[in-house]
Amino acid sequence: MGSFSIWHWLIVLVVVLLLFGRGKIPELMGDMAKGIKSFKKGMSEDDADAPKTVDHRSDETVTPAKENVSKT
Repeated sequence: MGSFSIWHWLIVLVVVLLLFGRGKIPELMGDMAKGIKSFKKGMSEDDADAPKTVDHRSDETVTPAKENVSKT
């Protein structure tokens, strides 16, 4: 009852074709692919530009703080 049948999808397809036309849909998909490719390229450039630092403080010893507890 909650799922879409083939007729629902055909009606949606007809409405989309009427709104955008046959030539506009491939153009929109191409523009979307270019945008995704540009986004991925920008993300990889950000990773390459960021300096990679490693914190080597694991060999230091940690001394616990003195506890100041007053006994009454």
